[in-house]
Amino acid sequence: MHADLKPDTLPDRLPASAPQPALQVDELHVHYDTPDGRLDVLNGLSFSLRDGEIGCLLGSSGCGKTTALRAVAGFVHPSDGRIHIGGRTVSDSRRCTEPESRGVGVVFQDYALFPHLDLAANVAFGLRRLTPAERRARVAEMLELVGLPAIGERYPHELSGGQQQRVALARALAPAPSILLLDEPFSNLDPDLRERLALDLRDILQRARITALLVTHDQYEAFALADRVGVMHDGRIEQWDSPYRLYHQPQTRRVADFVGLGSFLPGRIHVVDGRPEVSIELGSLPIRTRDDQAMAATQASASGEVQVLLRPDDVIHDDDSAIRAEVVRKAFRGASFLYTLRLPSGATLLALVPSHHDHAIGERIGIRFDADHVVTFPIGDGD
Repeated sequence: MHADLKPDTLPDRLPASAPQPALQVDELHVHYDTPDGRLDVLNGLSFSLRDGEIGCLLGSSGCGKTTALRAVAGFVHPSDGRIHIGGRTVSDSRRCTEPESRGVGVVFQDYALFPHLDLAANVAFGLRRLTPAERRARVAEMLELVGLPAIGERYPHELSGGQQQRVALARALAPAPSILLLDEPFSNLDPDLRERLALDLRDILQRARITALLVTHDQYEAFALADRVGVMHDGRIEQWDSPYRLYHQPQTRRVADFVGLGSFLPGRIHVVDGRPEVSIELGSLPIRTRDDQAMAATQASASGEVQVLLRPDDVIHDDDSAIRAEVVRKAFRGASFLYTLRLPSGATLLALVPSHHDHAIGERIGIRFDADHVVTFPIGDGD
């Protein structure tokens, strides 16, 4: 711990003028001095979580998400900004509460179970202040919560990866932390297990009524587990929102590219009967919501030109449509095909079509556009 870090002099609470979030991060900066100069890892990171909410920092390697998690845990000291847990300030640019005094539980990427201890002893590791009887009861309660009752005498090497993850979760939850932090919790598991275990983990956290923050590079894990997701890039959050809005209403081209699949077609904004529409090769599309109208108006060029985002599920296979597109690629996904289609202009787009519609490469099929939101971006943005 740095000599100038004095936990006992931190302000006790945030101002009580509004309901206090369980976790609040304000304008967090972290940098390191390297032989090549200063390396900025976090650049004004800000977000908050309500009590019982599950949040996720989502991004590719090097975006700063793990550093953010370690800063919340107290393993990294920010160079500027503030972290508040339960309304209590635990970190600012001058002082930092030690990790063990923050009321935070951590599930590490490699689970960090003690191989020489049985599962009961692993789960009881942070319960030294309880009596033996209280420890036994709490261990049994936590193993029951994570779906592993009556295996406390087994050792970590006797478990599958998914079971080890559950034991690590039980150990982190046993001391009843205010916040649970999870570092890439599914990275060591087989891909076909990840989404199912993410849903199981969400159920466990909701039953425990605990606020949690995880970091991952996998959007499917983030969407299955989190209530709020922050897409990170270059040490800051591009958009902090619900999974639904990140997918259907991305605020930046970078978010649109990172979250889900999509295609971009050129369009032009115009007004019909007093209401804005955007014309693309598939026809004219009404811009229904005020948020979408405002975004389109600010993004359009002087001539009204924009880029229009089309998700694969926005493109509907319709044999009666006059618009035909050529199948140039197909990927079987069980319940559906992901088709890459070429329009008459030569532009390509993606379409998710039920798998009983099995079309051949080179075949031309009818399509139409159907979506609740028309999402636009400025011409040249992200090109």
